[in-house]
Amino acid sequence: MYSNKKKIFEMSFCIKKKKIFVAGHNGLAGSAIVRRLKKEECKVITVEKKKVNLLYRNQISKFFQREKPEIVINAAGKVGGIAANINNPLDFIQNNITIQDNIFRASYNEKVKKLIFLGSSCIYPYDSKQPIKEEYLMKGDLERSNEYYALAKIVGIKTCEAYNKQFNCDFITVMPTNLYGANDNFNPETSHVPAALIDKFHYAKVHDHKNVVIWGDGKPYREFMHADDFADACIFILKNYKKKDIINIGTGEDISIKDFALLIMNVVGYKGKIVFDKNKPSGIKKKLLDISKLKKMGWKPKFRLKNGIKNYYQWYLENLNRLRK
Repeated sequence: MYSNKKKIFEMSFCIKKKKIFVAGHNGLAGSAIVRRLKKEECKVITVEKKKVNLLYRNQISKFFQREKPEIVINAAGKVGGIAANINNPLDFIQNNITIQDNIFRASYNEKVKKLIFLGSSCIYPYDSKQPIKEEYLMKGDLERSNEYYALAKIVGIKTCEAYNKQFNCDFITVMPTNLYGANDNFNPETSHVPAALIDKFHYAKVHDHKNVVIWGDGKPYREFMHADDFADACIFILKNYKKKDIINIGTGEDISIKDFALLIMNVVGYKGKIVFDKNKPSGIKKKLLDISKLKKMGWKPKFRLKNGIKNYYQWYLENLNRLRK
């Protein structure tokens, strides 16, 4: 997967035998990162919400004091699709800022050597030039449908910058594109596009529905990345990225929502029709990340989109009973 292996090995930040805390380990991104770290000779630390609620500073502070993590990967936070963002703006801005700040403070206080904070591609201006470069951050207005979540993430990015400037910390923000994979969220009220479509098409297939309704007109283009590829990129950056500027993580390729829906329909084996509800919001017309920085470092994704969706659907089928509970 990596090129220039000798050069990369020589410059790598060593994570061997390090204690690495992954916040949000049960989620889509966090669980993929945990799986990837298990291939390394390091100690992975996680904690369940019932034991340590990341919204409470005293709980996370005591946890850090006890566990003494050397590296932190913050994949925790409140996430959701368009409907969830529109209906719960306070939850998205307040909860995410609180969780981020608690983890930043504890990491600084316990002298964490390196931290990776997960931003989001939705923080870029809705009318950004395509593909979206890292320097486009805060160069225009946000997409209104998820601006509260985006603002929380921007606060997190700027907080990383502030720690780096004021205390010479090594806090890095990575900007993931749209992810899919194991442990995705399939709640119809809060899920993102890949999970929503997989679930809709499978349900329609099983119940022999004549059509599946999809929000919007299907014309916007989106980039989709398998969570295992994203996790691999995170560990690659953890080891090899020496700068402290934000860095995009994506595939460098996008697809229209219509074609993406057709791809999933074919993978699922649904034989009905797709109906686009044009009365519902479609979102930004195009959102493709520029991944030049990552490519120049020698990393590239493993999954092509069709194979990634096949892998995703297989996991969905194997875990369907649990997901329906």
